[in-house]
Amino acid sequence: MSNAKSATDATFQTDVLSAGKPVIVDFWAEWCGPCRKLSPILDQLAGEYADKIDVVKVDIDENPAIAAQYGITSIPAVYLFQNGEVKGSVIGARPKQYFEKEFAEFLK
Repeated sequence: MSNAKSATDATFQTDVLSAGKPVIVDFWAEWCGPCRKLSPILDQLAGEYADKIDVVKVDIDENPAIAAQYGITSIPAVYLFQNGEVKGSVIGARPKQYFEKEFAEFLK
C-alpha cells in the first residue's frame, strides 16, 4: 500500500498549497515506466519522513490543469512545495539517496 496521497486539480490547493508541512509532489502518469520505478522510492520517503513531509501524487493525465499550471513537460517531475511555493524540483527517476540529499533541509 502506498504512503503517498493522491491529489487532483480540485484538491491540490488543500493537499499541497495549504498544507502545514512541506509536500513532495510526484507528477506522473500510468503509462510512464520511470514513474512506476520512482513510486516505491517516494513511498519509502513518505513512510520514513512522515513527521516532516507529506508525499502527494498527481496523475497528469487525469489532472491536466495542475500539470499545465506548473509547466510539467517531462515526467516523472518531483516538486517540493512549502507554504504554497515551489522550493525545489527533480526531473526524472533518481535513487532515494538523491532525493534525501536534494531535499535534505526539509527532511531534518
